[in-house]
Amino acid sequence: MTHLTDLTADVVLPCLDEAAALPWVLEHIPVGWRAIVVDNGSTDGSADVARSFGATVVHEPRRGFGAACHAGLLASDAEYVCFCDCDASLDPGLLTGFVRQVALGETDLMLGRRRPQGRGAWPAHARAGNLALSRMLRRRTGVTLRDLGPLRAARRADLLALGITDRRSGYPLEMVVRAADAGLRVTEADVPYRPRTGRSKVTGTWRGTWHAVRDMRAVLSRPPAQSLRRTSTAPDTVPNAPAEAAK
Repeated sequence: MTHLTDLTADVVLPCLDEAAALPWVLEHIPVGWRAIVVDNGSTDGSADVARSFGATVVHEPRRGFGAACHAGLLASDAEYVCFCDCDASLDPGLLTGFVRQVALGETDLMLGRRRPQGRGAWPAHARAGNLALSRMLRRRTGVTLRDLGPLRAARRADLLALGITDRRSGYPLEMVVRAADAGLRVTEADVPYRPRTGRSKVTGTWRGTWHAVRDMRAVLSRPPAQSLRRTSTAPDTVPNAPAEAAK
């Protein structure tokens, strides 16, 4: 039997040109956990930085936040899988508490509710878009969340069983929607949210935010999936996963 103090997890880090932020993020990965950096076409040497810190590097040529996240999920092999942005805005060390709550059976999908720390941590247009989506999520699923934050944890089998199809900005939202449709418990806890290193590829501009909201509205417009189950019948191993382990 695994003791709670011995819990380990894989942390999926979708990455596009985050070489400047990666050292801080990887230094805060919990001891004994595996960081899976999914390089989504970086040109700044992000993959080399990740390898230098002992991370597993997965190359995902299809551009898109969801494509990177899902490639990391498929490459993982731990019972618990976490997600975190790799722009140094969120501390992956907080994920130990998230995994603990999932392991204790207190929740099935744990999200971090971002609490801005300092000026510019969360631009007004990004907060407005997030608030609108939270309201639409409540109408669609009945789940009340104040944020759809990227810091999250769940059992790998549960996530695979959801059959998430979005490969762009709608991936995090679809994960929550399908989890709710499957009867999984979705909860959130406050986490500090620091100003990111560099400019956001998604919410750094009004245009980027609009495209993200458009993707997410498309997710909310889909009817509930009728075949979702609590656990997956698919094998846990993924043939030919493009993972490159650090040496």
